[in-house]
Formats: sequence, structure tokens, C-alpha cells
Amino acid sequence: MKMNDLSDSYTLSNGIEIPCIGFGTFLISDNEIAIRSVKAAIDIGYRHIDTAAIYGNEKSIGVAIKTSNVVSREKLFVTSKLWNSEQGYENTLAAFERTIKDLQLEYLDLYLIHWPVVKGHKEDWQKSILDTWKAFEKLYKEGKIRAIGVSNFFPHHLNILMADAEIQPMVNQIELHPGQTQDETVLFCQKNNILIEAWGPLGQGGILSNPILQKIAEKHNKSVAQLCIRWSLQNNFLPLPKSITQDRISENANVFDFEVGLEDMEIINKMPYSGGSGLNPDNIDF
Repeated sequence: MKMNDLSDSYTLSNGIEIPCIGFGTFLISDNEIAIRSVKAAIDIGYRHIDTAAIYGNEKSIGVAIKTSNVVSREKLFVTSKLWNSEQGYENTLAAFERTIKDLQLEYLDLYLIHWPVVKGHKEDWQKSILDTWKAFEKLYKEGKIRAIGVSNFFPHHLNILMADAEIQPMVNQIELHPGQTQDETVLFCQKNNILIEAWGPLGQGGILSNPILQKIAEKHNKSVAQLCIRWSLQNNFLPLPKSITQDRISENANVFDFEVGLEDMEIINKMPYSGGSGLNPDNIDF
């Protein structure tokens, strides 16, 4: 599906529409900066805000949404994530209530399990994930969350979850950018109607000076950041770019007036690893 505007959406497996670019808020923990950045994004036209409990900015984002006079709450798509230490059935329910309170919202549009194999659960992560997902299903059935999913899950994590789940995950948010394409996970999710969201779509800044990307971006008179976001969209991913400056927030949304050719897409798709977090979901210690 070709996306032509920030208001265009993907359709999740349960029929819910999700705006095609999300405004990422990782590392925006300063209260005033977070409020100002989110309000700027909404003013520019973003309708999809992505946060997480561990980001430490849910209260600020709640203020930004509450005080924005641009659109009603119903026109926004708000995502948050359950942090690792809160996995488990009862813990999840309590953590969700804190998130809703901090965001000053009555419901979430999307809630994700942040990581699969977390500190202290190397041996029993399967049980932890399944107990957590039962709480997600309860909240979904109660209408407190419009869609549920996961983050940083490989196919073997998803297989464990999906074999036991009553409601299948609708989203998998993974690190995805030129030079880190996670082909196996992407193919698995596409086959199972799980939308791929791309966190770190700019390689956490590490790929912005890549000469291959610079050359292709110059063809279109665009920045490398814009090229990376456009590449995500043309691969049917949902990118989550982050910035705290209004010019960059606006630039990252200005990606609908050009198209990367098939040959250049193939060049980008085959790029070697050239920057990113280096995190492996099977071997994190937090």
C-alpha cells in the first residue's frame, strides 16, 4: 500500500487503523522538552505518538495531549509499552493502570510487551511472557486497549506466544533500518499478518553519514533521514523517527513527495550493518 500523507494508515489484523508514521519519544525525558516536542509533532500533523513506561515521559506526553488544541483524543493513536520488571499477570495489570493514569487517558490505542527475555528470566521467559499476554488479552477484551502486540520479538519468541494466545499479536516493533533489516523476523510477521514497526529507523544517527545513503538521498534532494523513513514506508514498515527540534520533526514528516526506485531500494536492502544499538533480545541484561 502506498502512503501519501501523515494521515494515511495501515490496517491491523483486528481492523484498527494505525497512522503510517509514529513520533518516537525514546530519550526525551526532560518534562518541558517532551511536552514541547510532542505538541510540535501534533501541530505538524503527526497523529501517532509512541512512548513506553521506561522512557520516563508518559506524564509529559499526557500533558502535551491534554493541552493540544489541534485534534481531539480520538484522532490520536497512542502507544506505550510494558517494562521488563513488570511482566507477569498481576504486575502487568497494575503497570497498565499506572501508564493510563500518567498519560491521563481512558484507553490506549496500542500496548506492547517491551522485550521478550528479560533480566532474571533467562530460564523461564516463556511462562513470564504467557502470563503477561493473558493480562494483555484481558485488558483488550475490556476495551482498555484497542490493539496489543510485542516489541523486539524474534520468530521463536512469537511462536511460543502465538501457540498459547487466544488473541494473536497485531504488531511487532523491532530495530529496523538500512543495514539492519531483520529479514527472518520481517518475513515471519508478514506471513502472520503482524505489522512491523521500525524503531531506530535512522540507525540512532549512525547511518546518516553513510556514503551509499548520501548518494541516493542526493538524487531526490532529500536528507538521509528522509530517505531512511521513505525506505521504511516502501517496505511496508511503520517508522518511528524521533527528534526534539521542530525543523527535524517537520523534515521527518516530509517524505511523501518522492519515491525510491527499485534498483536503489535493492541497494539499500542489501547494505551491510553500519550502525545501531547492537542489542540482541535473547541476551539483554535489563
